Amino acid sequence: MGALQVLSTGDEPATRGDDFGFDPQFTERIKGIALWMYRNYFRVEVDGIRNVPASGRALLAANHAGVVPYDGAMIRTSIIAEHPRPRHARMLVVDWAFALPYLSMLLTKTGNVLAHPDNAATLLERDELVGVFPEGVKGAAKRYSNRYHVQRLGRGGFVQVALRTGAPIVPVAVVGSEEVHPVMFEVRPLARLFGWPTAPITPTFPLLGLAGLLPLPSKWFIAFGKPINVSHFGADAANNSRIVLELTEHVREWIQGTLHRLLPRRRTIFF
Repeated sequence: MGALQVLSTGDEPATRGDDFGFDPQFTERIKGIALWMYRNYFRVEVDGIRNVPASGRALLAANHAGVVPYDGAMIRTSIIAEHPRPRHARMLVVDWAFALPYLSMLLTKTGNVLAHPDNAATLLERDELVGVFPEGVKGAAKRYSNRYHVQRLGRGGFVQVALRTGAPIVPVAVVGSEEVHPVMFEVRPLARLFGWPTAPITPTFPLLGLAGLLPLPSKWFIAFGKPINVSHFGADAANNSRIVLELTEHVREWIQGTLHRLLPRRRTIFF
């Protein structure tokens, strides 16, 4: 199914509708809401935005937190708001989010894609900017007491995709997402009953019902690291467990170290 090319004008980011359901016009119409959240609610500050390639394929790899994926939305918005040549990042999202009727439509139309290596590879081969959260559900549901301790980055699947497509990896550190929905503990039997990947309990949910899903106005910082060039390894390196492990750990160490550097910039979680 062919892609529909939509040309940008002026300083607007180049956009592309495609067979994944991305709707550039819809995304443009709701951009103001994301920018308001970015500037006024989370008050995001960004470091290293120029490390995001202005064109061509690249894979953003970020730490993950929050029951609702506000971190993906704010990463995308930071590139639109701060980059000298804005572009859309296509974030990979876990399958359970697409099972929710209204959220599924919003995620799809704004360019998010079901998290799967094949989908990531397809987008990268189209020279898209793709965002992944290698910690997965374990990162999103980590307890508040473990906040900003980066979990194991899966089995290095994101590195294998980067190696196979020759896409540089841009590590991303996010401060603020751990506090939007502080997870106190997890009810695993409830998760198994409903087939959810997790059933986290926060100070506001389920105590306040749907209102408990509203994010707390934490203060955010997002830092983008320098791109890690993997093209010289060659596509066959995706099958080399040593190379995959070393690159995975390099990304994890950069994210963890940058989180430690960013956290002292906040006086409290809200300021």
